[in-house]
Amino acid sequence: MGAKFCLFIGSIYGGLSVALGAFGAHYLKTRLSQEMLTVFEVAVRYQMYHALALCLIGLAGSSLYLSYSALAMTVGTLLFSGSLYLLVFTGVRRFGAITPIGGLFLIIGWILLAVYSFQMVSDR
Repeated sequence: MGAKFCLFIGSIYGGLSVALGAFGAHYLKTRLSQEMLTVFEVAVRYQMYHALALCLIGLAGSSLYLSYSALAMTVGTLLFSGSLYLLVFTGVRRFGAITPIGGLFLIIGWILLAVYSFQMVSDR
């Protein structure tokens, strides 16, 4: 993933996270059970964390590790938060089975970012 595309995806994820968070706080608060509202809030929170990470990766420059990290975080956020949103809005619990796969992609993204960071420090 190129730096500009990474910034673009991070910005989209961030904007959607704010919009969905507001939607949850104002509309869903009275319409969902506390359990489902908590699930929704986790999805929004993880989406925002990774939106910010993607924007920072986009600003960090160009590297194979950064590209793969950004790709893993993009896919991971889509699977992790997306599956939780689907669970909340449809009530189909099977969507929850996708969430750990998304989490694995997020972890891989952070590991790749750590490898890139380690290389930067060790090159000095």
